[in-house]
Amino acid sequence: MFIDLHMHEKNYSLDSHLSLEEMVEIAKKRHLDAICITDHDSMGLKEHARKVSEQTGFPIFVGIEYYSLDGDILAFGIDHYPEERIGAQEFIDLVHEQGGVVISAHPFRHNRRGLEDKLDVLRDVDAIEILNGSTLPDASMMAVYYARKYGFATTGGSDCHYPDKVGVCATYFPNPVRTLEDLIEAIRNKECKPAFHQDFRYFVWDIDNLLL
Repeated sequence: MFIDLHMHEKNYSLDSHLSLEEMVEIAKKRHLDAICITDHDSMGLKEHARKVSEQTGFPIFVGIEYYSLDGDILAFGIDHYPEERIGAQEFIDLVHEQGGVVISAHPFRHNRRGLEDKLDVLRDVDAIEILNGSTLPDASMMAVYYARKYGFATTGGSDCHYPDKVGVCATYFPNPVRTLEDLIEAIRNKECKPAFHQDFRYFVWDIDNLLL
């Protein structure tokens, strides 16, 4: 299965130009099997996403991209989150207490929004985003280095805000992911790999075979 784990919808991510319905339509055309909405510091789309998923029969999981004091973190499987900015470790602990998982989003992007070398001490993140639709190759390779150094699970996501970005990067899951619980378990068990879309299909990126 291929799932885009990092997407922004315009109602709660004000820098996005995508409606949820449009995202689903494009995702189907790009042969995604599910999508994840990770709006900036909000899970306000949760109820609408549930309705659209039921109407379309297309799986939609809602998480969050939380801007911690140390950088952006994707989280899945939580019911509540702080309205104010807190440190990365405090947020990670909060997510884990609720049974959720966290992913270091674009950790080495050049806008200083990633966790960067704080990953040297924040080793209890569940995964690290290797492929991101708005991140340069050198930043991706630095993420690969950290993933291999500390054994992080690896993911990909489009980080889409515009139609042409939907699904350009995604995450491959070898086993079926039908529920949010399935998604969380797969990430926690490192049963996932980053993938990219090219020539109308997805290619899985195996970081173990890369030369750094």
